[in-house]
Amino acid sequence: MSVPSHLNFYIDASRCIGCQACVQACTECDTHKGHTMIHLETVDRARSTQTIPVICMHCDSPTCAEVCPADAIKRTPDGVVQSARKPRCIACSNCVLACPFGVPKMKVEFELMMKCDMCYDRSSVGLKPMCASVCPSQALFFGTREEIEARRPQSAPIDRFRFGNQTITTKVKMMAPRRAFPEHIDVTSALAQDPPERTVRLGLLPTA
Repeated sequence: MSVPSHLNFYIDASRCIGCQACVQACTECDTHKGHTMIHLETVDRARSTQTIPVICMHCDSPTCAEVCPADAIKRTPDGVVQSARKPRCIACSNCVLACPFGVPKMKVEFELMMKCDMCYDRSSVGLKPMCASVCPSQALFFGTREEIEARRPQSAPIDRFRFGNQTITTKVKMMAPRRAFPEHIDVTSALAQDPPERTVRLGLLPTA
């Protein structure tokens, strides 16, 4: 089984309404043992209620796997980075510290790193991940590029992110305003901006 090549996962943070439906639905994925693998973050709590769903970006060269001393994290041929394998995970939290997107979480009760695996039991047979299937505003969308472009004509997908001198390419794509469409999102530079500029720079809100 593999995720069909014409289907992609898109995040449009500007559409997130903070309803937590995705967080609750994630617990129902058969591989998650009743635990959610995603969470919501507030962009700038002091100034705005804007939230952003945090899911695994499924990097082409996953840092979490590169720093794992037990070789417990594997990337499937179709580009999905899996949770740590129980027989090999030593609960060292290297992956938790290394991920530039802050995704992996150490489940101390299981002594195991668990994270979003794009509901692989579903996406590998062409079904939507649980979070994307319930998102009322389609901030999380699983489908073809043609479908997302028809729904978001003012936005374009980005799958390259820069952290200082490191550039990371991801399987999951983030939607950004098309008229200010960058080649990549420079996360480190954006974090140095004042909050209003930061949200636009990160593609979280449309430009005026």
